[in-house]
Amino acid sequence: MGFGGSYSGSSLPDAPGPDDPKKEPNFVKEAFNIQYNWIALGASAAFAVVTGTVVPLALAGGLELMYLAVVSQHPRFQRLGRSWKFAEEQKQHEQKLSEMLRSLPPDMQGRYVKLAEICRSIRGNYSQLSSTSQIFVQQMDQRLEGLLHGYARLLSAAFQQRQYVKTTDPDGIKKEIAALQQHMASDPPRVQDINKKRVEILSKRMEKYQKITENRQVVDAQCSAVEDVLQLVRDQSVTMRDPQQVSDQLANLVHDVEQTEQTVQQVESIFSGLTPDMEGIMQDVGSSDSSSSAAQRTRIGS
Repeated sequence: MGFGGSYSGSSLPDAPGPDDPKKEPNFVKEAFNIQYNWIALGASAAFAVVTGTVVPLALAGGLELMYLAVVSQHPRFQRLGRSWKFAEEQKQHEQKLSEMLRSLPPDMQGRYVKLAEICRSIRGNYSQLSSTSQIFVQQMDQRLEGLLHGYARLLSAAFQQRQYVKTTDPDGIKKEIAALQQHMASDPPRVQDINKKRVEILSKRMEKYQKITENRQVVDAQCSAVEDVLQLVRDQSVTMRDPQQVSDQLANLVHDVEQTEQTVQQVESIFSGLTPDMEGIMQDVGSSDSSSSAAQRTRIGS
C-alpha cells in the first residue's frame, strides 16, 4: 500500500535541505567514490599490468591525490555532495516511514492518508504564488513534511499504547498485590524479601498503566489537533495568500507535536528500571535455593 507524503529530515521544525551545513558529508570520500574515478584507477592498474612497470601506478597515485585535494574543496562539488547525502537520507526516512505505517491498523493508516491528501491540497493552493513568496512556500512545505512524519510517530505511539492497555489487566494486578500483602506476615523471611520486591514491581506496573492511560489521551488529543489545524489551513489556503503566516501557524503546531513526543519518551524512560529489579528477585531466588541445598548437604553429611 502506498502512502502520500515524505519526510525531509530527522528534526521536525526545519528539515535539512541539500545545503544544510550541520551534517557535512565526507567530500574526499564522495570524490573518491565517483564512478569515473574508479574507471581511471582501474585503467591505470590495467596499464601497469600490461607494461609490467609500477610507473603508471605511481603517476596515477599522484594524480589521484591532486584530484582529491582539488575536487573535494570545490564549492560546486560540495554542493553536489550535500545533495547526494540529502537524497540518501530522504530515501532512508521514506523507508522508515513506510515500515512504520505498515505496522499500523487500517483505521490509523486511513487517518494518515487523509492527512497527507490535505497537505497536498495545501501545497497545490500555494504552488502558483509569485517567486518572491516561494521561500516561505518552501519553508511551509518542509514543516508540512515534518508534521506528517511527527503525526505518523504519534499514531505509532498511540497504537502501541492501545495494545498495552488492551493486554494489561489492572484489576488483576491489584488483586495480586493485595494477596501478597495479606500473606506477607506469615511467609518465611526469605520469601518475604522476594514478595516485597514483587509488590514493588507490581506497584510500578500499576503506575505505568495509569501513566500510559493518561498519556494515551494526550497523544490522541494531539493527533486530533494536528488534523483540525491542517484542515483549517487548507480551508484558509483557498483565500489566504500569505504563505509566511501559514508557515508561522504550522511552526506553532510543530512545537506542540514535539512537546507531545517528548512526553511519550519521558513516560517510556520512567519505567526503564524494571528489569534490574526483576534480576534482583531472580538472584534472591537463586541464593535462596543455594542456601537450602547447602543446608540439606550439611544435614546429609552429618
